[in-house]
Amino acid sequence: MHIHILGICGTFMGGVAALAREAGHTVTGCDAGVYPPMSDQLRALGIELIEGYGADQMALKPDVFVIGNVVSRARLADGSPKFPLMEAILDAGAPYISGPQWLLENVLQGRHVMAVAGTHGKTTTTSMLAWILESASLAPGFLVGGVPLNFGISARIGQRAANQPSPLFVIEADEYDTAFFDKRSKFVHYRPRTAVLNNLEFDHADIFDDLAAIERQFHHLVRTVPPSGRVVVNGLEESLQRVLAQGCWSEQRSFGAAVSDFTAHGEASDFEVQQAGRAVGRVRWELSGTHNQLNALAAIAAAEHVDVAPADACAALATFRNVRRRMEVRGRVARSGGAEITVYDDFAHHPTAIRTTVDGLRRQLDAAGKRSERILAIFEPRSNTMKLGTMKAQLPWSLEQADLSFCHTGGLDWDAAAALAPMGARARVATSVDEIVQQVIGAVRPGDHLLCMSNGGFGGVHGKLLDMLSTRP
Repeated sequence: MHIHILGICGTFMGGVAALAREAGHTVTGCDAGVYPPMSDQLRALGIELIEGYGADQMALKPDVFVIGNVVSRARLADGSPKFPLMEAILDAGAPYISGPQWLLENVLQGRHVMAVAGTHGKTTTTSMLAWILESASLAPGFLVGGVPLNFGISARIGQRAANQPSPLFVIEADEYDTAFFDKRSKFVHYRPRTAVLNNLEFDHADIFDDLAAIERQFHHLVRTVPPSGRVVVNGLEESLQRVLAQGCWSEQRSFGAAVSDFTAHGEASDFEVQQAGRAVGRVRWELSGTHNQLNALAAIAAAEHVDVAPADACAALATFRNVRRRMEVRGRVARSGGAEITVYDDFAHHPTAIRTTVDGLRRQLDAAGKRSERILAIFEPRSNTMKLGTMKAQLPWSLEQADLSFCHTGGLDWDAAAALAPMGARARVATSVDEIVQQVIGAVRPGDHLLCMSNGGFGGVHGKLLDMLSTRP
């Protein structure tokens, strides 16, 4: 079968492309932004990529067009279609399908699907769970919205282990909409037997009117879990308790809260895991932050559903290497006296995620006896929710633990300077990446930690900072 994917360079659709190619299909695709690392990963698989959405791609005559949710019926200022290929598909009556539906019909059928949902931590927790299963020789398939460093790829089909009734497949379960013709959340298509509800707060303001609307979609996911399935839920989240109060017909396991089934005791980098009040393992790793401790508990509780003992799961997490762009050190530049300036890359973009990331780094520095070293938070409000300004008032709260903050304001319709005014001289704004680089270079000191946060490429700010730091006296 030949499939042609519209929006192929998104993390989800790129994963679908990789799975389709591994399954033996001919895969081509197009996108408005054919850029690394996804473009490099896809080309290495022999997938032809086309820049743009020109109607001339109809000449490829694939068996089916797979439509990503970036595609719409939008029009440009001159009245022409933003996605002419989609218009041509509709005019021709050509076969098309959404990415999640294609995945269900061609990959997930007949598998024990383990879906990880939540506003934050989906990518990391999905990667943790996949690594636990891999360490237990269960050869899981997976689709992750990032690149787990333990695997080096974002998706694979996997195979059935000898002691499993069906192959396991771990998937990052996004609540964002499926396609312009299917406004259900993506995760409704996955039909998991194990579902992780990691956390839930308001996001995707371009799709959902309020938190209650997102809770309704999460309950749609819960409805698809079979009676013999398991729902793993964060016991600290009131929003998730409201979701379960709407009905749950499967086994439940909780984590996080003091009275949960799975709890953690100790520092985030070295903690004991207890199940029903009894010690079952210990996790010692290089990750920081309470959020990663909770992610670990969720993965351990999910893995137990497929008979991986918590002690074995804890041992596997000791070798977990995190995900690319999750507190990833992009480089260090030495300074006189042995002090280094460290540049990090992180995917944080929601205010809660920004706060959690900055706080995690602060705790890590404090634990290492580096309380005097500064954190410079460099970020862009790039997600659709942040571009709308829905959560701008939360930014000062999210940056409390940063010594200085630098905000890229390009493309925003709201006044970032006004939103950050409560921070006083600790916050600065810039309209371009080059300007923000100059601001940071003018403020940086030996020993500083430059934490760059964005859900996009951020104009290569990491490399520009490292280049400037390397050449600066």
